Amino acid sequence: MSDKMRWRYGDTNPVVATVDSSTVIEIGDLLYQATDDARPASDQADQGSETANQELFADNFLGVAMQRSRNGDTSPIRVATTGVFEFDCPSGTFELGDLVGPDETGGTTLMDQQVDTVSASRYAMGRVARRESSATTSVLADIRSTVMTGGVEGGSPSGV
Repeated sequence: MSDKMRWRYGDTNPVVATVDSSTVIEIGDLLYQATDDARPASDQADQGSETANQELFADNFLGVAMQRSRNGDTSPIRVATTGVFEFDCPSGTFELGDLVGPDETGGTTLMDQQVDTVSASRYAMGRVARRESSATTSVLADIRSTVMTGGVEGGSPSGV
């Protein structure tokens, strides 16, 4: 996916993260921390199921890329650890506070810039910030970095 500034409003509480020279990151990518480097969601090794992939990602969620890193780049990048971002999503309706996590494609790979609703906070990296009563393919999500803020707290609206 190409660079897409997804930030819409709110404090981003940015951090500066290192990136391996072989890692490609686009503006708007969901990032996790691997040891001491930021990596896009699609770089995470498959854990065998979508929920296992989402849970590992949520455990290491760093934030959303505010700068790009091309193959061969060694400069650190700015990463938003909080704020409201607009992400692509499968067509659906959303209520305020619904939990969202990275969506998966092909059964093995998380998507770098797309989210979907998840059933519990352990799979989430944010909550829906604007109700959508008609089906839509984009959603506003209030993100919370697990690495920097402790992540999304509490259960789903249904108490899971």
